[in-house]
Amino acid sequence: MRSKINSIAFSLFAIFVLATAAISAQTPTPAPTPVIKEEDQVIKVSSRLVVVPVSVSDANGEPVPGLTAANFRVSEEGRPQAIDSVGNAQEVPLEIALLIDVSGSVNPLFEFEKKAAGQFLRTVMKPDDRATIFLIGDRPSATLKSENAALAAERLAKIVPSGKFTAFYDTVAAAANYLKQNAPSKSLRVIIALTDGEDNWSDLVRESEKATYRDVDVNSLTPEKRNQLAATTDNAHRNAQAHISRELQNADTVFYAINPAGRSIKLNKISMRAQTGMEKFANETGGTFYLPNFAPTETKDTLQNSSNAKKNETTLDTIFKSLANDLRAQYLIQYYSEAEYPNNKFVKLDVGLQQTAPNLRLRARNGYYVKN
Repeated sequence: MRSKINSIAFSLFAIFVLATAAISAQTPTPAPTPVIKEEDQVIKVSSRLVVVPVSVSDANGEPVPGLTAANFRVSEEGRPQAIDSVGNAQEVPLEIALLIDVSGSVNPLFEFEKKAAGQFLRTVMKPDDRATIFLIGDRPSATLKSENAALAAERLAKIVPSGKFTAFYDTVAAAANYLKQNAPSKSLRVIIALTDGEDNWSDLVRESEKATYRDVDVNSLTPEKRNQLAATTDNAHRNAQAHISRELQNADTVFYAINPAGRSIKLNKISMRAQTGMEKFANETGGTFYLPNFAPTETKDTLQNSSNAKKNETTLDTIFKSLANDLRAQYLIQYYSEAEYPNNKFVKLDVGLQQTAPNLRLRARNGYYVKN
């Protein structure tokens, strides 16, 4: 009996072994993991968000509303870009840095400037918009930051001239850096400067001029030496202006300037240099500059001075209304660039309308610096 049981058990074991072998024979041997060649590997390209403030107005300077991404075109170094989104001035928050010149170069319109600027803030700013006032004196100085229109206008009215030196470049740089660090990422950032733009105290030029004139004997200067010194000073200001241009671009900021000195700047080389610098900042960032033709208010005729003062106030009021219209005409174009550029390269932009109408005017920043 036991022999029979053993025989049956052996038979069952044999059947199990044979079945296992059959299954193993039918199961394919796993293939080795293929080696991925270098040329087959996926290369991930990181993209960067580029923000382009754009102003569109008609022949009368009135804002053109209702434009969408389909109406614009953007090229980067000659290569068309796919626009991700377009927001208009009513849809994006507005961050204003208002720069007021309180140095020794202030003008007779100073009080009315403050009044007109305050009215401008109340007119153009929405409840969620914010403004910060910077004083242009011997060093950058900001009042309480990020205020609504009413508070900013109230603080503006209390500003008094300091009569000190003028650190214009340093103040613009401080305002640009403030907007870069504190303004919401998807916001329209604007610097509005009420100044003649003359600078005699910024770190960007002061040390250079001190080094240039330190050992100079003014009484023994020859015309040739005077020209050399003037050229050195001009070069220092060009370098400072190049630095400010970069700061404005890096902050995605539009620059506007109102020069209270008016057309009288043509009588002064220093004034012309300052105005040229402000025009450069405005043109590069898509802003604009105002150089009004103010009437004289310091003549011997008292009645004429009073009449001219009223005309100047009307002119300044018109400028602020034009500026308000310009801001209402702003669009904020955003796209993602996947091009690979070296760090700090200036990338040229070309922004336009898909179907250009002869009566429309478009202004936009002319490029940006790469930050990898």
